[in-house]
Amino acid sequence: MPELNILDLVPQRAPFLMIGELIASDDKTTTTTFEIKPGNILTENGKFSEAGLIENIAQTAAARAGVTAIRKNKPVAVGYIAAVQNLEVFSLPSVNSTIHTEITADNEILNVLLISGKATCNGELLAKCTMKIFIDQNKKPQT
Repeated sequence: MPELNILDLVPQRAPFLMIGELIASDDKTTTTTFEIKPGNILTENGKFSEAGLIENIAQTAAARAGVTAIRKNKPVAVGYIAAVQNLEVFSLPSVNSTIHTEITADNEILNVLLISGKATCNGELLAKCTMKIFIDQNKKPQT
């Protein structure tokens, strides 16, 4: 897969960008990495928060939607978390850690993407959940 700039795939920008690099993306699975840097707004007491893990999984799904749009020669749209279900957080990663996140597209109905996601660090499962993400085809990311 040719290297894509993460900023071309998702609408989020610093300080709320919670993915760093797209590793792979195909029709079903997308994988990203993210280095948790000191001062990240979703860290507390030297740890990346539960909210950070949820946002990281959602932004990995957004990267998948961005890649899909680019492959179809369509503009990248904005997505919104519609639901988070079956969330389990096992551990919070420390600042300066790199997390690896994988989402699997379970189903896509009209403008709703149903995904399963998990975040790991050094092979340890940090969190997993399912999400419903609404893709707003009428709203484009601001640059």
